[in-house]
Amino acid sequence: MQTALDNLIKNTVKGLGFQLWGYEYRPHSESALLRIFIEKEGGISIEDCASVSRQMGAVLDVENIIPVAYILEVSSPGMDRVLFTPDQYQNYLGETIKIRTRTPIEDRRNFKGALLQTSDSIVTIKVDNQEFEIPFESIDRARLVLD
Repeated sequence: MQTALDNLIKNTVKGLGFQLWGYEYRPHSESALLRIFIEKEGGISIEDCASVSRQMGAVLDVENIIPVAYILEVSSPGMDRVLFTPDQYQNYLGETIKIRTRTPIEDRRNFKGALLQTSDSIVTIKVDNQEFEIPFESIDRARLVLD
């Protein structure tokens, strides 16, 4: 299902002339949340979000990929953007980020500090003068922190 949903979102957003920054899909037993982040040169308007939301909702209803009731949210990534791919992390080296991991790393799941380096498999963050190497697949959510 994840691959079908991934392809559907990418193709729909691109077909409407936007760039997909990323998306979050949070399924629960009786409902789900699908949050889609879009970008375009010059910024995103409320009308852009509404357009993608209408089209995405119609396509999801026809394809019936999400088997439960769902909430669909479409927005721009914003200044405190969520980071999804290794390439996105690379663009923010030296910036403050907040990372939550799926499982504990050195007895903690929450990290806030300077992004030192990144690769396709590891993110290195400096928190209180200590460096942590976090496997990319262990990251539940990461976002930029506005100072």
